[in-house]
Amino acid sequence: MRAGGVLVLLALLTLPAWAQKPFYEAQLLFPPERWHNHGSCIVELPNGDLLVCWYNGSGERTADDVKVEGMRKRKGAKTWSQRFLMADTIGFPDCNPCMFVDPQGRLWLMWVAIIANEWHTALLRYQISDNPRGTGAPRWTHSDILILKPGDEFAQIVAKQCDEDEKRIDQILPPEERERGLQYLAERRKNAADKYFRRMGWMTRVHPFVLDGKRIIVPLYSDGFDFSIMAISDDGGKTWQASRPLVSMGGVQPSLVQKRDGTLVAYMRDNGPPPQRVLRSESRDGGMTWSPVVDDDIPNPGSGLEVIRLQNGHWAMVCNDTERGRHSLAVLISDDEGKTWKWKRHLELDQPGQGSYSYPSIIQAKDGTLHVTYSWSQPGKGSSIKYAHFNIDWVLQGD
Repeated sequence: MRAGGVLVLLALLTLPAWAQKPFYEAQLLFPPERWHNHGSCIVELPNGDLLVCWYNGSGERTADDVKVEGMRKRKGAKTWSQRFLMADTIGFPDCNPCMFVDPQGRLWLMWVAIIANEWHTALLRYQISDNPRGTGAPRWTHSDILILKPGDEFAQIVAKQCDEDEKRIDQILPPEERERGLQYLAERRKNAADKYFRRMGWMTRVHPFVLDGKRIIVPLYSDGFDFSIMAISDDGGKTWQASRPLVSMGGVQPSLVQKRDGTLVAYMRDNGPPPQRVLRSESRDGGMTWSPVVDDDIPNPGSGLEVIRLQNGHWAMVCNDTERGRHSLAVLISDDEGKTWKWKRHLELDQPGQGSYSYPSIIQAKDGTLHVTYSWSQPGKGSSIKYAHFNIDWVLQGD
């Protein structure tokens, strides 16, 4: 009996984290402050450390003091490090950082420098750390800019979609918005034909995606076009090509997940006309071409989301699950590759106007547990980045 009990105990101790007793823990990474803290991203480094980054400043649309900051949690540690600088383009605001670890074990930090305090003037930058170990900020061994060159086909695809949208403008928009909608489409055609405009302004938001251990796909979007595109590299980031655009009326900040059959699915924030829903598109050729962007069933108030595939094959999404407001932030789980989302648990659930919780970043660590960071702010208190750590069973319990 004693030997049997030991075996049972050992079996329980070796269960994957997603099968163990439900748990949840969370904390603000630093006290709320008047400075704007937004757009976080979390990664697990090859040595097991956790690294978080976000942008911090007095206002990227009006000031040039915005920079990318970070914090590290050493493997096995109970506390996070002090804040440290990750990137700062002196004299320009730095925003929307994201990170990933490539197949060579290198850490990438990607972000945008805003050249003229307007989102469509974004310049996409990146830094690489060959060995991101340490106690503070990684030591960057390479840095560069990433400029895509969408060609004439880009302009043709955009113009064709604009023609189709113009034909059904009365179905898309209410009568009082019709004229503004036509002007919007005319401006989009003009910008797509402008070689400079279509090469600039592409911005990061969520984790880049490594396909089949080789192809790097960086989901991008443009506030100038109000739709999305992918930057693709097949040589470890030495050269990049642009995918066909995911043209829609407001589908931005795409997050990628892969089906068992290899199909890529992009879920997007909805900045377009009602109904406000998470938008979706699919690619069957490794991210180069995409199906028409359509509404999913998940509400979206025009806010960022992220989706990942879990070790057990399920999908997890973190999003604001409302059509209006960012006062509710939830984790959703699907066991049928996004056809339905049967389980939901809230990370935050407040009354409208009482708090804003948005721009989530989610990973599943090697031990199977889930780590999420997101922007946190409440009236009269200020803003911070919140970190939550939990397992799948905690989500399956529901609220």
